[in-house]
Amino acid sequence: MTDTPAPIIRNRDEAEAFLDERIGRGVQPGLERITGLLSFMDDPQSTYPTIHIAGTNGKTTVSRMVQQILGAHGLATGGFTSPHLDRVEERFTIHGVPLDPHDFTDAVADIAWFVVGYERSADTTVTYFEVTAALALSIFATATVDVAIIEVGLGGRLDATNVLDADVSVVTSIGIDHTEFLGNTIAEIAAEKVAIVKDGGTLVTGPLPGDAIDVVARRVSTVDANWIRHGESYSIEEADIAVGGWRTSVTGVFAEYRDLYLPIHGRHQVDNLATAIATSEMFLGRGLDRDLLEVAVAATTAPGRLEVVGRRPIVLLDGAHNEQGINGLAATLDTEFPTMPWQLVIGVRGERSVTDLVAPLHSLIGAVFATAADDPSSIDPQRVAEDARIALDAPSSVYPSVASALEAATSAAGTNGGVLVTGSLYVVGEARAAFDAPSDRSAEAHLRFELEPEDDEFEGPMPRALPEE
Repeated sequence: MTDTPAPIIRNRDEAEAFLDERIGRGVQPGLERITGLLSFMDDPQSTYPTIHIAGTNGKTTVSRMVQQILGAHGLATGGFTSPHLDRVEERFTIHGVPLDPHDFTDAVADIAWFVVGYERSADTTVTYFEVTAALALSIFATATVDVAIIEVGLGGRLDATNVLDADVSVVTSIGIDHTEFLGNTIAEIAAEKVAIVKDGGTLVTGPLPGDAIDVVARRVSTVDANWIRHGESYSIEEADIAVGGWRTSVTGVFAEYRDLYLPIHGRHQVDNLATAIATSEMFLGRGLDRDLLEVAVAATTAPGRLEVVGRRPIVLLDGAHNEQGINGLAATLDTEFPTMPWQLVIGVRGERSVTDLVAPLHSLIGAVFATAADDPSSIDPQRVAEDARIALDAPSSVYPSVASALEAATSAAGTNGGVLVTGSLYVVGEARAAFDAPSDRSAEAHLRFELEPEDDEFEGPMPRALPEE
């Protein structure tokens, strides 16, 4: 450790390389390293309020929605999500906008000395995720945000983000995933995720399976938390398919919000919206402004989540990578694209059964184009192809890259068919790079504040809220 050179970071490539050199350290659950590093940095996370979001699926979407809603209500927001689809800067947002390369470089340079210094003094190494989490918490302190919305990386109890004592904690959903770290049952996984709520805190939960309810209730009782439950404390009154999304009415914790247009696919996204509304209400301690909420919801985007990036053929990207996610994807295809024949581009990573993963797509897939992203945890495409062929009763073939699989599937689909890309967010990210994807409208709802004199008699500046450009 003592021979590790001091970091010199002069440009974006060097900043990214500083992070990337830690990728090989893998997943190392535990709070000792992140606690020590943040203490070495004088605990930047203690300088602003936080919302902490866990869940098997829906974390990123709920995080983006909460940023939208609170940003529309005039709060300066920061957001930390993972993984990214294209650029690492996507993980860190201010006012709904990812960091630009210059600010990213400066931010990494600012903490690099702390990271290396801590590693030397503690005779340890920190992981990629731990460094990115510390980077996010430092960025938000520098930006003096009104609230930071922080997504859990994996699980909750031993995740690096669980250093937070959040104003509102959220569990969006609970399903079977990452069993090598979290346990093999819904109850075990629920215990890991709900551990993010602390003494006297507020917990908002989305729709939960029955096996999770008692576990969550015990944690709530143990820490004397305020539990805001989907279906009891807040609910969805109606949800109807609309062009390009859903129209819904939600009864929140404090008020009712009727006739909202959510411009993303998937009925489960309506659940995510309701959870985001309840979370925003609990953070503010009041009902939301109906007009501002409408603007925020209408500007919602979900890159890589049931995202249409091509039209002839339709190309649908969805980062579903567990059984709960694939079930939601299959339901969306049945409901919103009922007559579409699909060519499946799929790559899978990690410790999971390909057969069980793709089973919900049976009868929806015409052919399988198996591949792998540039990801050391990818499952061999030959295995993916064979397991998917058996599970889906569809012909399969293997391609050396996501781009080549996408090209072959697009040709097979023709102009009237559809191409579905799924199985891993890494695969979706590489596929998305091949398209001129729809613009991210997530900054549209946020307010910015300019200083402008109101009249000649006023000697100082007057803040004026304007729509974000």
